[in-house]
Amino acid sequence: MHDEAVAHFDSVSAKYGPAARRRIVPNFDAFYDSAIDALGLAGREIRRVLDLGAGTGLLSAHVAAAYPDTQLTLLDGAQSMLDRARENFAERASYVLADLADPLPGSAWDAIVSSLAIHHLDDAGKRDLFARIHPALAPGGVFVNAEQVAGPTGPFEDAYERWHEREAKRLGTTEAEWQQAVESMRHDRTACVEQQLEWLRDAGFADVDCLWKNHRLAVLVARRAG
Repeated sequence: MHDEAVAHFDSVSAKYGPAARRRIVPNFDAFYDSAIDALGLAGREIRRVLDLGAGTGLLSAHVAAAYPDTQLTLLDGAQSMLDRARENFAERASYVLADLADPLPGSAWDAIVSSLAIHHLDDAGKRDLFARIHPALAPGGVFVNAEQVAGPTGPFEDAYERWHEREAKRLGTTEAEWQQAVESMRHDRTACVEQQLEWLRDAGFADVDCLWKNHRLAVLVARRAG
């Protein structure tokens, strides 16, 4: 993630509460529930999970609720985000301050997950990360990316933007909150679903799919061969 984006998310970490996220992320429950359901595609027990771009730990909290005995490692480039996560998880998790372009910590992960983070990398950065995730997983392990994606063409992208603003405001997002979201999205470098599935195949994953999608929100899943 580029330095400007890290600085931005460091500065807004205090505003990343669950209630605000529910207002700004349409279909919140379906989005995160689909990501957790995807962990069932792993050909092994879910004992060790690495959360990339973990932020305050929203996705990790869902993982912990579904898999109480799982060892969680939260990685993020913004120290203030990890500080917020530590308030929620304490010793329940491990914490790594690192950029998504840095070498991944550890190996043989049962699952590597991410939510609304990888789209801050440019296309080359995404492809490089996918190539590093594949060997970091244990055989049968899964990569689950609950992500914001681009439209495949300009008209779809415009439709996605209108849908997002309409739905967020219907959920109670104030104009001030929406403008903050717009500022955060200024750092986005989204890619469409089809591109990302192809990049995952290029990285060595044989089993890849988009398990859930609604406009610009999608859950992409890739499984390493067992």
